[in-house]
Amino acid sequence: MKRVSLVLACLTAVVLGWPLPDAAVGTAPTNGDIVFSRNDPEVDDNFVYIASSDGTVRPLFPDYPGGSPNWSPDGTRVALSSGLGISDCSSTCAGYTVIIDPSDGSWHALAPVGMPEIGTFCSLWSPDGTKFACEGGNDNDTSKNGIYVIQSSDGGGLRRITDADGMSDSPIAWSPDGSRIVFGRSDAGECSTRSAIYVVNVDGTHEHRITPWGFCDNHGDWSADGRWIVFEGPRGSIFVVHPDGTDLTKIPLPNEGGRAYAGDISWSPDGTKLVMLLFAPVGPSGDYQEGIATANVDGTDLHFVTVSPTFDHEADWGARPA
Repeated sequence: MKRVSLVLACLTAVVLGWPLPDAAVGTAPTNGDIVFSRNDPEVDDNFVYIASSDGTVRPLFPDYPGGSPNWSPDGTRVALSSGLGISDCSSTCAGYTVIIDPSDGSWHALAPVGMPEIGTFCSLWSPDGTKFACEGGNDNDTSKNGIYVIQSSDGGGLRRITDADGMSDSPIAWSPDGSRIVFGRSDAGECSTRSAIYVVNVDGTHEHRITPWGFCDNHGDWSADGRWIVFEGPRGSIFVVHPDGTDLTKIPLPNEGGRAYAGDISWSPDGTKLVMLLFAPVGPSGDYQEGIATANVDGTDLHFVTVSPTFDHEADWGARPA
């Protein structure tokens, strides 16, 4: 069976023009657990859950609402943004960066930085684990809107990378070598004809657009070999593109029984799978199901990991700790 899987992986790489995933040559990390956000309509907010490889799903941070969970590069910790129950939010809101050890549920929080001038939300680890990329801004002064970075050790060292020019910038992923960040620029979080996906160096130079206007996302991923960026395109479609904006390619999803819609897409640690939120038809009745799902990198073999009672999203697949 493993030999058949390897042949299929090779064929996929040839057909799509993608490099063979590292897992095929035994150099990639092993896939671990998946973290995601689940909406709770009773409080009109999200809570973070973890789906283990054995199929169980449990709350990871049950005490407070939170979102944007991301695994540390070594798969030992999860960072998320949370207000920690603080309801007093002025025009410049911010979130605590909560760092959790999933093995025992212990956690500590980094206080919001930049307040009151800049509200920041920081949970996207750099590849070496030393920094977080943050969405930053101020509702009353949009000149402050952009991408920022902080130190993961103590939340210090706030540094600005982009100027959103009155719009909103949301970090999507770091390049594997940590030298660049892909981000989405939109009108206050809403897609428009001015929205697009961009790449920028971490020193703020060489900012460039990599999608046509009208593309909009705040959650995607950069392939481990640095060649591809995956993200959600218009109407719940999956796209990949090179970091220089060339070879924009749509990944088809099965449409038996009706069209499937995907979002919040990223790669598995070994590079052989995608994880995403999925709204897709199930069975001959034409009923739709929503949850977190996985698929091959060519969009085939869709498989639901969770069946959401509400809305599951913001999935991130962690490496199995060494």
